[in-house]
Amino acid sequence: MVAHTLAYWWQRWSPGQPTWRDLIAGLSVAGLLLPEAVAYAGIGNMPPEAGVMALFVGLLCYGLLGGSRFAIVSATSSSAAVLFAATGSLAGGDPALRLALASGLVLLTGVLFLVGAAARVGAVSAFIAKPVLRGFTFGLALVIILKQAPKLVGLHIQAPDLQHLLPELALQFAHWHLPSLAVGGGAVVLMLALGRLKQRVPVALVVMVLGIVLQRWGPLADWEVIRVGDIQVNVALYPMPELDRLQWLRLGELAVAMVLILYAESYGSIRTLALRHGDRNEPNRDLMALGVANVFSSLLHGMPVGAGYSASVANEASGARTKWSGLFAAGVLLIVVLTLLPYIEDLPEPVLGAIVVYALSHMVRPSLFQPYFTWHRDRLIALAAVAAVLWLGVLDGLLLAIGVSLFMTLRGLAQARVVELGRMEDSHDFIDRAIYPAAQQEEGLVILRPEAPLFFGNVESLLGQVRHVLRHRPGWHTLILSLEESPNLDGTSVEALRDLCHDLDRAGQHVMLARLKRHAHEVLQRADLPATQLTVLSIDDAVRLAADRRGLEALERRAPLAD
Repeated sequence: MVAHTLAYWWQRWSPGQPTWRDLIAGLSVAGLLLPEAVAYAGIGNMPPEAGVMALFVGLLCYGLLGGSRFAIVSATSSSAAVLFAATGSLAGGDPALRLALASGLVLLTGVLFLVGAAARVGAVSAFIAKPVLRGFTFGLALVIILKQAPKLVGLHIQAPDLQHLLPELALQFAHWHLPSLAVGGGAVVLMLALGRLKQRVPVALVVMVLGIVLQRWGPLADWEVIRVGDIQVNVALYPMPELDRLQWLRLGELAVAMVLILYAESYGSIRTLALRHGDRNEPNRDLMALGVANVFSSLLHGMPVGAGYSASVANEASGARTKWSGLFAAGVLLIVVLTLLPYIEDLPEPVLGAIVVYALSHMVRPSLFQPYFTWHRDRLIALAAVAAVLWLGVLDGLLLAIGVSLFMTLRGLAQARVVELGRMEDSHDFIDRAIYPAAQQEEGLVILRPEAPLFFGNVESLLGQVRHVLRHRPGWHTLILSLEESPNLDGTSVEALRDLCHDLDRAGQHVMLARLKRHAHEVLQRADLPATQLTVLSIDDAVRLAADRRGLEALERRAPLAD
């Protein structure tokens, strides 16, 4: 029994059988991820080793625990930017406190992921709509690219947001370091040129190696181009950061936003690749794997990690077949850290900034918003997300964009309308008479359908529209109200329906609630509405039941009284 259980769990959790394609993919992905890890550490205002440790932990933990065979878990640009915004606002200019806050934020992020996995809330990413996410990433990419400007011109400017950074950058125009600008600009141009080649070239790795060669043996040191500097990778586990209660509470609020961002990115990447290859999608298992990865990343003073889209797609395109590709990439990374770390320390900062700019260049295409303008949908939400991030900063901008998205959704539900249904000739279908005027009314019946789920925010408005239709319709005796759009009903909705049924019952008129979903049917049965017939059947069946009952009442009125 124990052997069978162990075999089952090994089959479920094992990375699968490695192939040569996985090895090649792991080598390719490692070359892409290493410069990105150092770059994302720079985005988060963390030491380079924080990005390296996060990359190693993410690859190892997800390779052993995750569900997707293509996902590559490492630090991401958006999470690094949120980390920078969060720690910068709380720590001020204290670097030790900033590292402690970063460790605490990553730890709480991992704990929330684990809580979500235990509660099986795999659909948490649904709280961020795609227009919000696209607007957020567009604005975020602009913010990050603009914040690389000081590196590209050889300056160190400490500014909390763009409103302070850009004026300060302009004021220091006379102090711009032209050799740094030439190196950074040349690196961007070279990567753009190599990226246009039909052959797949690891452009970031090529530019990184070239920059190290020019810094170590070329003229960049003589030109006083700043290098990345010492990288100390320590695999020892650190204790929990010592923070006070108010700091932990604030980090808890920020961790919620971090979880939403990371899982929205990760779930999008994982689900896209799973659908493309017909793989099984296990969101709760991925929540657990991301939680473990972030907890260990915190204990190693690493950065928050998630499944980035670009790295995961690159892994798939490189020929990966199993999760062994990520584990091979972790092994390659370990070898590089043990043998080539002194060379990575000589990476010029302008080249690092150029790698960040190139990595984010695909996210600042205005064509991303073209569908929303073509469809005339969610334009305001997407643009509000961009403006909020640019004006308020990364974290507050995201929260405002989510708030705008939820407000627009609630506004749409609150402004829903009631439509009248009619039957098409020689058909059993009941459709909106406003769209198909040829649809015929049923004699003595009024058939209405709310076009949105009933809830406390719209039930009074929708039932007010029902009453308005009934007041202006002479000669009717039965109202059939189709509630097919309402999977469940809250207390306010049940009370409003009860009041409607009471009023119509006193007027001698009947109500039938049709096409009820299971939960709505159960709560209405408990509510015991007066003189109301509940049915989970079609509207056509409700019409027949109404006709049969009307006929039965007519027979009872004509029948003689018994002696």
